[in-house]
Amino acid sequence: MSGILDGKRILITGVLMESSIAFHAAKLAQEQGAEIILTAFPRPTLTERVAKKLPKPVKVIELDVTNTEHLERLEKVVREELGGLDGVVHSIGFAPQDAMGGNFLNTSFESVATAMHVSAFSLKSLTMACMPLMPAYDSATGVGGGSVVGLTFDAQYTWTGYDWMGPAKAALEATSRYLARDLGPRNVRCNLVSAGPIGSMAAKSIPSFGELSDTWNHLSPLEWNTADPEPAGRGVVALLSDWFPKTTGEIIHVDGGLHAVGG
Repeated sequence: MSGILDGKRILITGVLMESSIAFHAAKLAQEQGAEIILTAFPRPTLTERVAKKLPKPVKVIELDVTNTEHLERLEKVVREELGGLDGVVHSIGFAPQDAMGGNFLNTSFESVATAMHVSAFSLKSLTMACMPLMPAYDSATGVGGGSVVGLTFDAQYTWTGYDWMGPAKAALEATSRYLARDLGPRNVRCNLVSAGPIGSMAAKSIPSFGELSDTWNHLSPLEWNTADPEPAGRGVVALLSDWFPKTTGEIIHVDGGLHAVGG
């Protein structure tokens, strides 16, 4: 039986631990028939070790999304490995420690700028670096284009201790909508998965992660497990597939339904 990503070539960022959403997206993508390539920064060796737990061997390349040289060489490296791309997964976010943990009113602009660059502007940077790798769209046949999928944490609300990562995620969500608008004529879709809290490496940088995740224990309509990234990974893979051919600029919530309740 064929998979929903048969023949697809996917670049996936952010595979740092086996507990990460990106790892499960990579695993599911391979199981669904895709060829994948992983990027990592600042420790590619860490990703290489984790990648050994994937069903098939995969190449890991160093990519700092704030480094113009890294972005410029990406096309050549990926083309040599896969020949092109049909999809990109953006699972990148970072804020300096002084931008989180209850320091919202005192955070320096330098730290805010870093959070915005890495967590939001990088969606545009990465997408445009990958655009030459995506098949040109033929409107007569409907063939060509691709899918970009990013990960967010619902920016409609404030979250205790999340501080400037909240505005950074809001910027990410807006960036995704603008990319969807401008890349639509090329048949490139850009969507986000808004996942509930997952106990990954990123979670460890959130001082109040325990309190945050406890919100899901009390309010989520569906039972939520912070140790299970697979549902979010499934959402990513679904958006990479051809099963959402006319969906773009969307935020798909994979959060147990918490976004739908007020208390």
